[in-house]
Amino acid sequence: MSGAPDGRRLRPATLAVHAGAAPPEPGAPVVPPIVQSATFFGGRGEPASQLVYSRYGNNPNQAMVAEKVAALEGTEASLMLGSGMAATAMTVLAVCEAGDHVVASRYLYGATHAFLTRELPRRGVSVTFVDPDEPDAWEAAARAETRLLLIEVPTNPTLRVFDPRPAAAAARRRGAVLAMDATFASPVNARMAEYGVDAEIHSATKYLGGHSDIIAGVVSGSAELIERVRAMMKLYGPAPDPHAAWLLDRGLRTLAQRVAQQNHNALELARFFEGRPEVARVLYPGLESHPDHALARELLDGFGGVVSIVLAGGGAAADRMCDALGLALLAPSLGGVETLVSQPRYTSHQPLTPEEREAAG
Repeated sequence: MSGAPDGRRLRPATLAVHAGAAPPEPGAPVVPPIVQSATFFGGRGEPASQLVYSRYGNNPNQAMVAEKVAALEGTEASLMLGSGMAATAMTVLAVCEAGDHVVASRYLYGATHAFLTRELPRRGVSVTFVDPDEPDAWEAAARAETRLLLIEVPTNPTLRVFDPRPAAAAARRRGAVLAMDATFASPVNARMAEYGVDAEIHSATKYLGGHSDIIAGVVSGSAELIERVRAMMKLYGPAPDPHAAWLLDRGLRTLAQRVAQQNHNALELARFFEGRPEVARVLYPGLESHPDHALARELLDGFGGVVSIVLAGGGAAADRMCDALGLALLAPSLGGVETLVSQPRYTSHQPLTPEEREAAG
């Protein structure tokens, strides 16, 4: 369900509550139950494609979440997986095989970068990294064997906002797939299918779950692409548990309200940090000082709940700040109801060398 009876598109706050829900019936629960079953009765001779089996991602809880996320993203279909990296990896493997080529932004989540540089070459897939700040870079790097273009918006942790439209155009000319990690945006702040993105990937552990109590991922796109990703999930096994799917649905119901408040709080915090002498630089797309502020205002409906700062005292000052935290918690991740603080060199970008982290800003 993505529209009202009169054909109007429902707003995200409404979709987050009602999309994917069964039609109301007297006596039915308002909150869907947890269907904690691995398998389901099937008919004699029923084809495998029609079997309901939780490893296939079509358990009622999994299916409801998938329909809800697709409605939020404005795509044909969606699939929930066991983690954000599972969503990324299964999408890449669904599109690429030996001999293929990937063009990727050099601004990527650390584990994604490691997957591209360490795992894909073992599978015979080559990767070229480009600077998405240069719109012609995608076309220049693409080849006849290019099957996937990969970008992240906003980036982790520098919060760069790059225009996906040049990458989308390069992908279209070659019949390739443009995938985007849009975790830092959430479907409330951006629906990237509107800009030509074929596969929208989220770590649902973050904003979508919103309570720091699940590990999950989602990917959204055309029905055909999502079935290809599902085929990889069946083979590699990163299907989510039904209880995790139920928790994700619970989190999605307040997604719009949480993100709106996080957008507000983060902007206020960013403005506060800009006035502090201890802070050398504040990175937040909502600030006019951010290099991508104008583009962020065009592409995004909000600037997100993450603020990145560079302290004048460098790493030693960052360690002292973390040691002095009171209310905020020192922990990786984001998008939950708590205020978390982390240093990417110790967490998300730890797999990168110091030189790679420096190159990524």
